[in-house]
Amino acid sequence: MILYAIPIISQLETVMKHVLHWFHFNVGLTWAWSIVAITVCVRMLLVPLTIRQIHSMQNLQKFAPQMKEIQKKYKSDRQKQNEELMKFYRENNINPAASCLPMLFQLPVFIALYYTLKHYHFPPGADLSWLHFIHDISVGTTAQWGGYVLLVVYVASQMASSFFMMTTVDKTQRIIFMVMPLFFVFIIARFPAGLVLYWVTTNLWTVGQGLVTRRLVARAPAPTVERRSSRTPPKDDGSGGNGASPESPPPPSPAPSSTSQQRPRQVRRKKKRTSRR
Repeated sequence: MILYAIPIISQLETVMKHVLHWFHFNVGLTWAWSIVAITVCVRMLLVPLTIRQIHSMQNLQKFAPQMKEIQKKYKSDRQKQNEELMKFYRENNINPAASCLPMLFQLPVFIALYYTLKHYHFPPGADLSWLHFIHDISVGTTAQWGGYVLLVVYVASQMASSFFMMTTVDKTQRIIFMVMPLFFVFIIARFPAGLVLYWVTTNLWTVGQGLVTRRLVARAPAPTVERRSSRTPPKDDGSGGNGASPESPPPPSPAPSSTSQQRPRQVRRKKKRTSRR
C-alpha cells in the first residue's frame, strides 16, 4: 500500500485497466488471454533492448579472459580493479547494464498488473478462467488446485530462462540464479494467479528467444590448440622455431651388396690360414 500512495502507480493501474478492457471488449479475448496478449506485446516492444542485451552478453563472453586477468591482477585493490574494468568497458564498447534493461522496463508492467488484479472489480459472471485448470485469475495462486500446476510451470520456465540469459556468468552464479526460483516461489504463491500467468508467459518468451538466437547468432570459433608430443615433428614455418630452417632427415644409406658381404669373410679366412703356418 506504500507504493500505491505514489501517484505514478495509480496512473499505471489506470493505463493497465484500459489496455485490458481493449483486449477483452474490442479484440474479444478472455481476461486471462488478455494478460497473455499484453505480455506478448510488451516483449515485442522490448525487442530492440533485447538485441542490445544479446550483443552485450556476447561482448562480455568474448572479453571474459581479459576481464578475469584484470580482476586477478588487482584483486588486492578493489578501487583500482573497478577503475581498470570501467576503462576496459569504455575501450571495447561494453555496457554491463544492458542485460538488465529489459527486466527494468518490465517492472512497471508487473506493478500495474498487480494492483489492477488486486483492486479491479470484474463484471458479475465474467470468465476469469484459463485453460480449464485456473478458475479465477484474480484470487491467490494457491487458493485453487490449478495454481499449484501454474507454480510448477513458473519454476521450470524461470530455470530455463535463467539458463539462456546467464550464459556469461560463471558456474557458481548460474547455479544460484537457477536455484533462486525454488525460494522465490513461496513469495509469488501469494500473488494473484493472473500475475503468475504474466510471469510464466514472459519466461516462455525468453526461452523461445534463447533458442532462436542460439541458431541465428553466429558463434565465434574457439581457438584450436594443437596437441604435441615428443614424437610430433616440428611445424615447418620457414624458421624452424629458432630462426633457422629445420634440418632435413639424412638420406637412407644404400643396402649392402652381396659382394660387400662376402669380402670380409674372405679376409678372415686368409688370416686364419697364415696363423696356422
